[in-house]
Amino acid sequence: MNQWEMLDVIERQPDKVSGAWVFRGTRVPVAALFENLRDGATVNEFLEWFPPVQRSQVEAVLNYELNMLTA
Repeated sequence: MNQWEMLDVIERQPDKVSGAWVFRGTRVPVAALFENLRDGATVNEFLEWFPPVQRSQVEAVLNYELNMLTA
């Protein structure tokens, strides 16, 4: 079960990007990170393409998912 509600670097609001999980303070969907990584982009490239997103936000999401896989 994904409990992203526990992460303060992302948010979800019904009136913002159709209720998708986004990086807090942006309109960039978290799914965009995973889609870009899947397609071969690096974290640095993602950050260049989506400048409102902070490295610390990306690292928090990736670390959370890694912890969920190893728990």
